Amino acid sequence: MAAQVKVAVIYYSATGITYQMAQAAREAAGDAGAEVRLRKVRELAPDEAIRSNAGWSAHHLETQHIEEAQLDDLSWADVVILGAPTRYGMVAAQLKQFIDTTGPLWAQGALVNKVYSAFTSTATKHGGQESTLLSLFNVFYHWGGIVVTPGYTDPSQFVAGNPYGASHVSNNGETAPDDVALTATALTARRAVQIGAAVKKGLAG
Repeated sequence: MAAQVKVAVIYYSATGITYQMAQAAREAAGDAGAEVRLRKVRELAPDEAIRSNAGWSAHHLETQHIEEAQLDDLSWADVVILGAPTRYGMVAAQLKQFIDTTGPLWAQGALVNKVYSAFTSTATKHGGQESTLLSLFNVFYHWGGIVVTPGYTDPSQFVAGNPYGASHVSNNGETAPDDVALTATALTARRAVQIGAAVKKGLAG
């Protein structure tokens, strides 16, 4: 790789499901030769809500060491991979709030021509996975980004069945991402790095 691709994996996770997918994206991007930042977005829920769910509370404590996402992470990156669970078929408010702070970067054109991809999870089957990913793509279009999806570019995708991005059914946070979901997440990250490297090289030329 002529110039190392910089990847920002930015996620929100309550009970750790999308965190595990974010870790898979980070590892795959790193294995593909990229420099990677893993960042979580700021929690918006009140402490009493977090304490009311043992899994949420435990994950909140376990990931205190992970840095919170800043706008600099977006301007730094060549490739941005966003992940969050679905809320009523839309992206979780915590990630949306972070997205809503990007106006200054957008106004400067600092988000243009980057590669973007995404992953998600739902509590139930058909719980809005595709609509959540597509709603994130709408953001990327406004930013002037290049959307990269896993498509059906690998035999594993005919098992995963979601060409828009990696996704997982968590059964209300009880089921950790399986090999199918983690393989799809890794494929998504590798493709984003591959296309990101080509775009970076082309723009430099």
